[in-house]
Amino acid sequence: MFFVYLKNFVIMLLWMLNGNAHFHNKDKIPDSDENYVFVAPHRTWWDPVYMAFATKPKQFIFMAKRQLFKNPFFGFWIEKCGAFPIDRDNPNPSTIKYPVKMLKTSKKSLIMFPSGSRHSTDIKGGVALIAKMAKVRIMPSVYQGPLSFGGLMRRERIDMNFGNLIDISDIKKMDAAGIAEVSRRIEAEFERLDAEIDTVHRAAQRPMIFGYIPRLILLIPVLMLTILTIFFTVIATPIYRIYQKLKK
Repeated sequence: MFFVYLKNFVIMLLWMLNGNAHFHNKDKIPDSDENYVFVAPHRTWWDPVYMAFATKPKQFIFMAKRQLFKNPFFGFWIEKCGAFPIDRDNPNPSTIKYPVKMLKTSKKSLIMFPSGSRHSTDIKGGVALIAKMAKVRIMPSVYQGPLSFGGLMRRERIDMNFGNLIDISDIKKMDAAGIAEVSRRIEAEFERLDAEIDTVHRAAQRPMIFGYIPRLILLIPVLMLTILTIFFTVIATPIYRIYQKLKK
């Protein structure tokens, strides 16, 4: 329940700041009954929010480096949004076992950025292994839009493009050759999706100033809701941590 609230809350904040998002080929996204690994090149911290918005009411889990959980309040937020910690320096079997289990037994899919970090184009083998073990397809997408908070505030155009589902059931073994083939398919689709929307994205003009008017009207209630959300987080975080310790 809190996941749904936080997701909608962040989406509302992004709409207030930008409100110029465009989604292409949404019909290619599987229905909510099918689980899949949702992948994209990681270009900014808000691209997963737009991915989740486009696929609502689908819910997701996603990997986050364990350092992010050291901040108790931010850690509480991302955990409630479906994040689970991983140690990138010393990965262990649970890094793959948990998402595979969730893909098999829950209604939640997995958001994953195979590059591992923003602005990288290297495809990691984790996506291939998880998708193969869970027997699910891979859903590729790309984000084009502002990479800075200033660009978001200036209402620079945002485009999300969704590609063809990648079926890897024909790849028998996830050895070096198998992983390389999955990586090739994903990267080829990323390149195709970028090329498909590149022209329309570059040619787009920024919306007129009157587009800010409905956002200004909602500014006060949104600020109040933000304060209440922060207040709730401050109160709920220590209670939740105590509950976790007692549960163990």
